[in-house]
Amino acid sequence: MDKLLQENLDKRRQNHLYRSRVRVDSSCSNLLSINGQSVHNFCSNDYLGLADHKTISTAFKTGVDEYGVGSGASHLISGHSKAHSELEEQLAEFTGRPKALLFSSGYMANMGVIGALVGRGDAVIEDYLNHASLIDGGLLSRAKFQRYKHCDTKDLDHKLTTAKGLRKLVVTDGVFSMDGDLAPLVNLANVSAQNNAWLMVDDAHGLGVLGKKGAGIVDQLNLSIEQVPVLMGTLGKAFGTYGAFVAGSEALIETLVQFSRSYIYTTAPPPAVAVATSASLILVQNEHWRRDKLKQLIERFRAGAKQIGLRLMDSNTPIQPVLMDSDQQLLNTNHKLMELGFMVGAIRPPTVPEGTGRLRITLSASHSEQQVDALLDALDRC
Repeated sequence: MDKLLQENLDKRRQNHLYRSRVRVDSSCSNLLSINGQSVHNFCSNDYLGLADHKTISTAFKTGVDEYGVGSGASHLISGHSKAHSELEEQLAEFTGRPKALLFSSGYMANMGVIGALVGRGDAVIEDYLNHASLIDGGLLSRAKFQRYKHCDTKDLDHKLTTAKGLRKLVVTDGVFSMDGDLAPLVNLANVSAQNNAWLMVDDAHGLGVLGKKGAGIVDQLNLSIEQVPVLMGTLGKAFGTYGAFVAGSEALIETLVQFSRSYIYTTAPPPAVAVATSASLILVQNEHWRRDKLKQLIERFRAGAKQIGLRLMDSNTPIQPVLMDSDQQLLNTNHKLMELGFMVGAIRPPTVPEGTGRLRITLSASHSEQQVDALLDALDRC
């Protein structure tokens, strides 16, 4: 076994696609401690700078004191605590929907939702650049699986028109995690409605960042529950904690409780995490300055990047990809940046299509203008 496995590992390394873990010796913030070196963190999804917020940490400790460190069972046995229930109610109100349901992770939520809504004899059609969890959920649902061209509603309309199935589910990211661009949700909702299809939006990277109170892209565009009946959001990014949720009608949520395998057959998240997330939710809604500052930093970075000739993508979100000519150049640049004290993501195939390797730079409200300017200087030097 090891001989065959090693051959594939060696091939991946030769193609400059080998992934390595970096051990972080500090909390998630705008500065990280790595191998005794302090580096500027421009690769996390902690968009609002809440991952090490003292109020949330205190709430987490309070939750541990009250509930302990584990839930002990699945939600349907004895793992569903008062803290979970209260957070679900808060998330439902936050998103303007009747019900919400907590999942252990965004990956489990997407797998469980798609599998509960469609199966053999149905159709699921997804954006070509959807997150891996959405793609895997579609493939494993056993429904007829298709992908439409990225953000191309005409291609989606064609595929929906010709799709055969009792149920048709359209699935898209709200903010695409590797490109940072927004899905054309208004048009997607219209096309889905015209073809009697349901629309599911994974707003993992929009929740907390977009909308007046951070309720995400669906709220920002004033789309109703009829237009977007299935809304998924994660809690480990802008919220700074962990887990995910799905919000929708009572019929949707009860269907997931009854039929979503990744919800039914797994241990519930620790109640203390729910207590911490409830505290985070209050900060997300009330501290508007975090979104305002983030917007200013995004504009500052993009303006500076254009001045030094970097190849950016069409993104006005905290995700700012810088395209590279080759995977070798990407790795070299990433290594030089680390030497200069800046940690960014080096994204290569198969995470992104061949020939589109990029530095995935992510901005946070915890960054200062000086840090952004220093990153731009380092990129120019590289």
